[in-house]
Amino acid sequence: MSGRREGLRVLVVEDESATREELATLLGAAGEVRAVRAAESGEAAVRLLGTDAFDAVFLDVSMPGLSGVEVGRVLGMLSEPPAIVFVTASEAHRDAARDMGAVDYLLKPVRDERLAEAVARVRAARRPEPVADELAVVRIDTGRHIFFVRRDDVYFVEAHGDYVRLHTGAGVHLIRQALSHLETVWGPAGFVRVHRGYLVAIRWVRDLRAGSSSGLLAHTPAGDVPVSRRHARALKERLLAAVREQA
Repeated sequence: MSGRREGLRVLVVEDESATREELATLLGAAGEVRAVRAAESGEAAVRLLGTDAFDAVFLDVSMPGLSGVEVGRVLGMLSEPPAIVFVTASEAHRDAARDMGAVDYLLKPVRDERLAEAVARVRAARRPEPVADELAVVRIDTGRHIFFVRRDDVYFVEAHGDYVRLHTGAGVHLIRQALSHLETVWGPAGFVRVHRGYLVAIRWVRDLRAGSSSGLLAHTPAGDVPVSRRHARALKERLLAAVREQA
C-alpha cells in the first residue's frame, strides 16, 4: 500500500476525448501511478500546472491552440519540471521532443507494453539520485540455482519480448526486464542504443564493420551487434570520444 502512495502523479493532455480517456484509464491502472488528471487542451494543461504539481505529463503534439511542443516549452521553464512523454500519430516532432529532453515518444495507437516502458522511463527519470549503479549486479535465477552477473561483464543486450538477453563472455543470460529501462539505468555506465532491439557497451566495441545488408555491425567479443542508420552517427561519436579519453 505504501508503494501506491509513493506513485507518480500524471497529467494527460489530449484534445481527443476517446484517446484522453483511454490513456487516463491505462495510466491509472499502472502500479507505479498514484493519480491521473486530464486536460483537453494546452491552455487547460497550463492552468492545471499553475495549481498542481505532476511527476509526468503525457502530452499530445497536435492540438488546437497551444500545441504540445509549446506546452513542452512552458514545462521547461518550471523550477521543477515534470518528465515529458509526447504522444502523437507522427514521427515529425521526434527531434523537437529529444531537444526538450522528453523521456519518451509514443506513437498512436499506444500499445500497452510501450506505455509500460514509458512509465518505467518516467520512474527512472524522477529518481533524485543518479541511477548509474542500479542493476550493477544482475541476479539470475534459473530455477535450479542462483548466480550473479556484473554489468561490466555484459558486452551487449538484446531485446527478447518481455525479456532481454545479456551477452557476456561466459554465455547468454535471460532476464525479465524492459530494454528501455536498461537503456535508462545503464546509460551512465556506457551502454548505448544502437538498434531498436539492442544496447551495446561502448567499452567492449572493438570496431565497426559493414554488414551484409549495407548496414553496420558493432564487433564485440560476444559477437556482432546490428547498428541501425538512425543510431550509427551517435555511436561513431561515442566511440571517438572514448578513444580520445583513453589517449
